[in-house]
Amino acid sequence: MPRRLLEGAMALAVAPDSANSSGSGAALGSGSGPLWWVSDCHGAWYSLAVMLPSLAFVGFLAWQARRSFRRLSYGRSHVVVVAYYALLWAVALLNLLWCFLQAWQCMPDRAFSWNVFSLFTKSGMLFLEVSLIAFLLQGNEASGYESLGRTFVISGAVVSADVLLKTIYVFGFGVPLFIDADQGTGGKWGLWILHKLVLTGVYGLIVFMHHSRWKDRLPAKPAYYQYVCAMLALNGLSLFGCFLIACGAGFGLWLYNLTTVCYHALYLPLLYVTFLADFFQEEDMLLENVYYSEMKDAGFFDADWD
Repeated sequence: MPRRLLEGAMALAVAPDSANSSGSGAALGSGSGPLWWVSDCHGAWYSLAVMLPSLAFVGFLAWQARRSFRRLSYGRSHVVVVAYYALLWAVALLNLLWCFLQAWQCMPDRAFSWNVFSLFTKSGMLFLEVSLIAFLLQGNEASGYESLGRTFVISGAVVSADVLLKTIYVFGFGVPLFIDADQGTGGKWGLWILHKLVLTGVYGLIVFMHHSRWKDRLPAKPAYYQYVCAMLALNGLSLFGCFLIACGAGFGLWLYNLTTVCYHALYLPLLYVTFLADFFQEEDMLLENVYYSEMKDAGFFDADWD
């Protein structure tokens, strides 16, 4: 039954092309209708579930941009935080465009563009994820330019290998890795199982370290542990969904799509709340103290003592 539904969805996605050739107007998949960005591969609810949170988060970053840039330009700002904030902006914009272009995966003439754009978007998010793992595993030694360079070298090597492997699968073997409506072959889900298995294993290792005698090697901040637990649960569910799909269970595709929505809609806000929000609050307090000291030295509060 799920296979018939998927075949029907693909048929609907291809249908607008023939409708356009006969001049019968615009459909969702044609790219010319007012709601062309609402993909009927998954349905409107799926598309809105990934688009609205991503749009809200980019709007939040834009609303806070002036204050954030002012805080980051302050001399006490940490080089690691500045780098991650810049990366967060770039990846958030890529992810927002990816969410709004969901219809491309159901349009045969946009398949190449969708694969390339998905490769860039997912690689950017994976770079953030791997670099944060490397940052956490360095513990209290994660500071300064040397640590940042080491973190980026490790992340760049891991992500480059991941991109190379996915490029070979997608453009070399024609495996539809980024087209969720196409269940594809065992090779597709075998790669995703490997991908999720590695991430789940790494997050599981960090959780194990937190409850072992190596706990002191990790940063002593509860928010970091909560972040790791959330990512462990998300990747574990995604891994389970991939296993179910590989075994032919239709429920697996639903579970995998659910984890995809959660990842693209909630991961970047989770990263911001965990690693950047506290820094900006602390910078607010530092700036307020500096402004107060400068105003006090200028004599603005002398009248209060009279």
